[in-house]
Amino acid sequence: MAHETRVADLSDVPNDGSYLFTVEDSDGNEHEVILVPCDAGVEAWVNVCPHESQRFDRGSGAALREGEIICPRHGSMFDACAGDCDNGPASGSSLTPVDVDVADGTVFLTDDDYTYLHGGGIDAADDGPSSTSHLSF
Repeated sequence: MAHETRVADLSDVPNDGSYLFTVEDSDGNEHEVILVPCDAGVEAWVNVCPHESQRFDRGSGAALREGEIICPRHGSMFDACAGDCDNGPASGSSLTPVDVDVADGTVFLTDDDYTYLHGGGIDAADDGPSSTSHLSF
């Protein structure tokens, strides 16, 4: 691993939810990222549905069901391991991946496009995507 930063212990990623952290890209833009359980350990995705810029994890974990991340706005489901969606309004779209590796029970950010900032989401004062959905999981 050329570039690696500790994100969390593998045990911090819930079996039925997500672990939220914040990164910065090379242009100085902050992005939320979620770690989700996957068959081979964990995967990391930018915390935004590509269909309507809806956050999956709004601070209390993303909704997961049978290995799929559920968008709280429109109910489309994304494969937690592959990031692809084949149903609902987001059908045909894919999540934006973030490279991570696991070593000795620790998750490391290895994506050279991002710099780890902190655990948790972007400050509440940010005007990022929000939900207007009545759905809850």
